[in-house]
Amino acid sequence: MSHSQKFLAIVEDAKSRVKEANVEETLEAIKAGGNVALIDTREESEYAAGHVKGAIHVGKGVIERDVEKHCPDDSTALYLYCGGGFRSALAADALQKMGYQNVYSVAGGWRAFLNTDAELEK
Repeated sequence: MSHSQKFLAIVEDAKSRVKEANVEETLEAIKAGGNVALIDTREESEYAAGHVKGAIHVGKGVIERDVEKHCPDDSTALYLYCGGGFRSALAADALQKMGYQNVYSVAGGWRAFLNTDAELEK
């Protein structure tokens, strides 16, 4: 997918403040359990077409409004993914500004999960 230079600039700015986790680190954190959530920030149609098993859908467009319904504890480790890791970085940056302390953008996003043995569902 081709992205505009302005979009890429704000993504790079967000990534300068956001921690990234690769898919393997994300799956290990989810498997270990505890105060962890996996959040799919893609559009509803993308989520419906397929997502990582157990992922909560909170689209980027509403994440600031709705995240507390799903994750009221701001110390919850939040692993966010989108299609490729750009929208999730923007969403992670916003959640950090809201006071969430353990936010990660999953590098490579959904496309990276497709190349692993992660459980996927529709």
